[in-house]
Amino acid sequence: MDYGLKNTSAIDHGQKMLPMKKHFLLLFFLMATVAKSFCQEMASIVTPTFKVGEQLNYKLKYGFFTAAEANLRVVASDKKFDGRPAFHIVADGKTAGAFDLLYKTRNRYESYIDQTTLQPYFYTENRHEASYKHRDSVTFDHHDDKITAAKGVFPFKGKVFDFLSAYYFSRSIDVSKIHIGDTFKLAYFLEDSVNTLSITYVGKEKVESDLGTFNCLKFNPTIIPGRVFRKDSKLYLWITNDNNRIPIKAHVELIVGSLTMNLTSVKDLKYPLNPLKE
Repeated sequence: MDYGLKNTSAIDHGQKMLPMKKHFLLLFFLMATVAKSFCQEMASIVTPTFKVGEQLNYKLKYGFFTAAEANLRVVASDKKFDGRPAFHIVADGKTAGAFDLLYKTRNRYESYIDQTTLQPYFYTENRHEASYKHRDSVTFDHHDDKITAAKGVFPFKGKVFDFLSAYYFSRSIDVSKIHIGDTFKLAYFLEDSVNTLSITYVGKEKVESDLGTFNCLKFNPTIIPGRVFRKDSKLYLWITNDNNRIPIKAHVELIVGSLTMNLTSVKDLKYPLNPLKE
């Protein structure tokens, strides 16, 4: 079964792989995003599974070594877009340990999303990765179906997100009818194009984490081999099978070694996070 989003020719059908040098921590965030992007019709949106004040903290490990840390939070905001209130989403990522000496990274991503539809209005990123620096401001015009960014104006149709808004939108989608083997697509804008990710639902698993053991839904997004991934590399993601639907763990194989993302702490969740009893 295909749950793909409909988009215009602006989509890069070649699915460009993000260069690791310029997108070290963006890979981290995409691992958290694509797991829950089961995108059905807009009418399927229910009450958001998050609230203002929520914070999620993660660590990214390369083998046994901590490579990076990240924090995602929902911040109170009085800004309105088209007269509508918006959630303010902020994500910070930074390298850690030896990786901070070898490739120091300090990134911040922000998104304003509609409190009802959860679609994005405005997105910014400020990346400092070793000697590389990049800033971008992206406006989503849902009246004229166009995206305005630093590199130009891009048309779109249907549901297109920045990766932060995709993460929070997808958390509020009903996945109760998903079946093993179902595939679906996520459309997201990055720098100068709308890209797609194809994702397959694998099944249910119990996953151990720093916060306990949880019943989870497991997904397998398609990745593109190249300088970072092997031809047979696999990316797996696990999200809590509860009302919160937050990523507990992600694991991706690289040409050399592997990366693992783990949830380390949470704050002010809308629903209790209840690990399985031993």
